[in-house]
Amino acid sequence: MIKSLKTFELRGKVVLIRADFNVPMVGEKIISNLRIKAVIPTIMTCLDAGASVVLMSHMGRPKGSFDKKLSLIPVGEELASLLEMPIKFSNDCVSRDAIDTSISLKSGEIHLLENLRFHNGEEENDAQFSSQLSKHGQIYINDAFGTAHRSHASNIGIVSHFKNAGIGWLMNKELTSLGQLMSKPKTPLSLILGGAKVNTKLALISEFIKKADNIIIGGGMAFTFLKAQGKNIGGSLYDESMLNIAKSIMNDARENGVKIILPTDVICSESINGNRRVENYHINDIPDDMLGLDVGPETIKRINAILKTSNTVLWNGPMGVFENILFESGTKEVLICLKDIAKEGSNVIVGGGDTAAAVEKFGFMNEMSHVSTGGGASLEFLSGNSLPAVNILDR
Repeated sequence: MIKSLKTFELRGKVVLIRADFNVPMVGEKIISNLRIKAVIPTIMTCLDAGASVVLMSHMGRPKGSFDKKLSLIPVGEELASLLEMPIKFSNDCVSRDAIDTSISLKSGEIHLLENLRFHNGEEENDAQFSSQLSKHGQIYINDAFGTAHRSHASNIGIVSHFKNAGIGWLMNKELTSLGQLMSKPKTPLSLILGGAKVNTKLALISEFIKKADNIIIGGGMAFTFLKAQGKNIGGSLYDESMLNIAKSIMNDARENGVKIILPTDVICSESINGNRRVENYHINDIPDDMLGLDVGPETIKRINAILKTSNTVLWNGPMGVFENILFESGTKEVLICLKDIAKEGSNVIVGGGDTAAAVEKFGFMNEMSHVSTGGGASLEFLSGNSLPAVNILDR
């Protein structure tokens, strides 16, 4: 059985929390603090119960050496601002000084460790590194859903060193929300897929082709399916290696009575930055020098009509290049529709990564039933695969 925070006697204890502070940065500035805010309920439960807290996380891929651009110092400053309290910081997660700081914490204090991946031992799940990390606390809590599909020292190797180990409120919420979607979804169920790559979504499609009533495909990956249908997609990008697989998916959908919805019109430009002409074309009418960068208004209308009849929606991948205002309409309009149906009682689950970034950009974070903080982890879980960092806590 996996234990939650409420299982443990926290008063007077040092709680070591594996968080996911792998936040997007521009220079030394955090551009989204979503993942930092998501772990605050777990931190506050510990502090309110009279515990002290040690936080550990990775950021980026520093490959086992110090990289100032990937330091967690900005995370510590942001967290201190959000909590309105000082936070101790150690610039080496397994130094003697860092461990001494953790051991000597008083109730109500927080200690943040430097980027775990500044040491190769983290990603290698090194036994000695795991042992050193374990010295920071008396109770271990994993609240990093975003890394639950990885087998690293801070979420796998460390667990054997703790008699008391469990999950935080964020991890609990993720597993509960996504688990209910997998086991007992209210129908009709619609799956919305977007983004550029088909191959990263294959396992998800395979899982939901048995469950979904509708599979709506937008984003760059739609052009691989349209090309597989023999449509003219102009200069739009597609994955030639996936054409036969796309055909197979569409055949499987027909056999399972699942409707596949593809764009019938797209917003196109001669370049991805849209600094030349931008026009809407029906599929088959796209000129060879134009590439599709967003779904068009006719397609949006068709998608939203289907969503309004859905009791459950899972969305993974934006409808277009939403980062550019010229190509944000498809993603934004679908989000507005999802906000409306969620308000009326539909269960709307948003996968992490770029999809969560789109929800945050347009200000709908509190309007969805659940927005996952883990891109790769949510994709793995929803594809029917187990998560190593969760399994190891089931003891």
